[in-house]
Amino acid sequence: MAQTGFGRKYFKAFVSGFFVAVPVTVTVLDRLADVARMEGASMQPSLNPDGESSPDVVLLNRWSVRNYQVQRGDIVSVL
Repeated sequence: MAQTGFGRKYFKAFVSGFFVAVPVTVTVLDRLADVARMEGASMQPSLNPDGESSPDVVLLNRWSVRNYQVQRGDIVSVL
């Protein structure tokens, strides 16, 4: 019977943590930064310079775009 209370306690902690972590993660990905895969030859030579078939992984800075701090030469991703 003690196992049931023990499992319930951790399940309740997991659920409450989940409902805190999901909104925080969504907010960070929407407002601050995001990780994206860039594939194909369209971004060469800046990304994937050797023409390899493996995609590049980039960090997208959403904060600068929201504050209109984009400069000439920046790579912009339209989602």
